[in-house]
Amino acid sequence: MYLLKIKIHHHHRCHHYQLCQNSQTTPIRPTHLLFHPSHKQKSNFSVSYTPLLYFFTKNAKASAIHAETPFFANKKIEEEEEESEEFEEYLAEDGEVYQKTLRLVECAMFSAVSGLAFLLSNSLAIEKYFACFFALPIVLSSMRWGIAAGRKTMVATAVLLFVLSGPVKAITYLLLHGLLGFTMGTSWRSRASWTASVFLCSFVRAMGAVGYVLISSFLIGENILALITINIHALVTYVLTSLGFNAIPSMNLIYFIFGFLLLLNCAFFVFLLHLLYAVFFTRLGMKDSLKLPKWLEAAI
Repeated sequence: MYLLKIKIHHHHRCHHYQLCQNSQTTPIRPTHLLFHPSHKQKSNFSVSYTPLLYFFTKNAKASAIHAETPFFANKKIEEEEEESEEFEEYLAEDGEVYQKTLRLVECAMFSAVSGLAFLLSNSLAIEKYFACFFALPIVLSSMRWGIAAGRKTMVATAVLLFVLSGPVKAITYLLLHGLLGFTMGTSWRSRASWTASVFLCSFVRAMGAVGYVLISSFLIGENILALITINIHALVTYVLTSLGFNAIPSMNLIYFIFGFLLLLNCAFFVFLLHLLYAVFFTRLGMKDSLKLPKWLEAAI
């Protein structure tokens, strides 16, 4: 009897143990759901309508994405078109970058041509035949791009000559041709009258010539300016003696005569330079940017 009870109890425990193992793999619903049909119906309702709600939500999100995508795409295309148009306008012929690049290139070319021409003519001893063309690039650059461009052309030419042949050639170019071209370009760019332009350019040319004489005197160790004034004094004394005047001119008179002759020489040179450059610019089609005298305008 006790043995039978022990076997039945053991059999019941084994069966309960198998049910527990099966419940670990496949969980059993709680028993209280069987006794609450309303809760079961609610859970069935939520389970049955969940895929439908997910379907509608997904379609709504997709439609929203498809509805928004063309707008952003069009906006992006419009932005790209605007950027391309701005880039084209940026590099157009009348654009800022194009004009600055063209000014830089022209100034560099003018500087190179002027510096090499001066160097070659000075090396071949033909400077006096081409001296009238050395200031032309500076004047042309000033007329086309402004006074700052003319100054940059003059400085770039001087730097090029300094690198190629040393400081003496660079200073000589500045004193005899560079400052003259910059002054003429500034006067013409400012549309000054020819009287003022010729006077200013003559004065600058004369000061440059005196500076060139002083530098040459320092380099050779001889006072060339004193030799010039002594020769002028001797010439004036000889002329006065020839005319029957027994007078010795003072050195102040000699300096005045020297300065007057120097200014007169520079004035003739500058006036001929004005005529030459006026004809050259007229042939280039820049007559409207020049302020010419009436007699010259009628002749041209």
